[in-house]
Amino acid sequence: MPLTWEGVTLNLKTTFRLATSTSDQRHNVIVHLAEGLGEAAAVPQFNDTQAGLMADLARAADGVRDDPYQIEDILTSLPPVSQAARAAIDMALHDLLSKRLGQPLYRLLGLNPDRLPPTSFTIAIDEPERMAERARQSGYPILKLKLGSADDEAIVRAVRLATSARLRVDANAGWTRDQAARLIPRLAEYDLEFIEQPLAATDLDGLRWLRSQKLGVPIFADEGAKTARDVARQAGLVDGVVVKLMKAGGIREALRAISVARAHDMRIMLSCMIETSVGVTAAAHLAPLCDYADLDGPLLIGNDPYEGLRFDGAIFTLPNRPGLGVAKRNR
Repeated sequence: MPLTWEGVTLNLKTTFRLATSTSDQRHNVIVHLAEGLGEAAAVPQFNDTQAGLMADLARAADGVRDDPYQIEDILTSLPPVSQAARAAIDMALHDLLSKRLGQPLYRLLGLNPDRLPPTSFTIAIDEPERMAERARQSGYPILKLKLGSADDEAIVRAVRLATSARLRVDANAGWTRDQAARLIPRLAEYDLEFIEQPLAATDLDGLRWLRSQKLGVPIFADEGAKTARDVARQAGLVDGVVVKLMKAGGIREALRAISVARAHDMRIMLSCMIETSVGVTAAAHLAPLCDYADLDGPLLIGNDPYEGLRFDGAIFTLPNRPGLGVAKRNR
């Protein structure tokens, strides 16, 4: 059986609180397919667990061949599994293919590694003063603020007073329509680039209504835009979409989602879950196709077991080794 996997426990540098969950650790899975690597992130809001991901991989293993020249057929033949498990297999196949061809993945995709948008750095939900202090200490020129608490306006105000950084906010589907309509015009006064997923992922009518209100801040869909088909449903309702390998099911579907977004004149932010350098580097190879990046996963982890993309503040560079370009970190 060519497909194997191992669990990894990731210690977060600070408590990561969202509108839907709080964690100090994440429990992901690293996948091996011959010399190919992939990662599945156990995301609480998707109800994924490390044990569940491993069970999915075991269910899919018999159909995963050591033949990366048949990626499409292999992925099409997989049994029903979580998107994260599918993404890990997809990554490992792409890593294996480009390694056997002796080229970095971005070259196989025909992409220019010099065309990478800078990444934002995430500040998880906390007291407004604590978030402002983290923003000040981070020194990052682009910040993403997690919202969905009772103090959302106070948070944005405190952070804006603490830094002149570009600000993006992510409500993680934590507002009602009335809350969003009330808050967004007030938050617009703090010079926001955009707001991610203000409403529930399924509330497409609410997004259409919000857009009609012309509230002054672009709105991006995240939880509501997992696959290319979901992106098409968002057309005309939002200004942009957030693409993540873990929710798309891997590189193949993420490329389709990007193409659909472009066809509908939507802007694109490439993002990640809390992932090691395996998953985030895999995503970063697609960054030249996107307008914005939110690829700070490795920056939030204190014990990343791999190294891949390199950060210089908000600027990141891709490794030029074959495949994804990730390697086990020497500790």
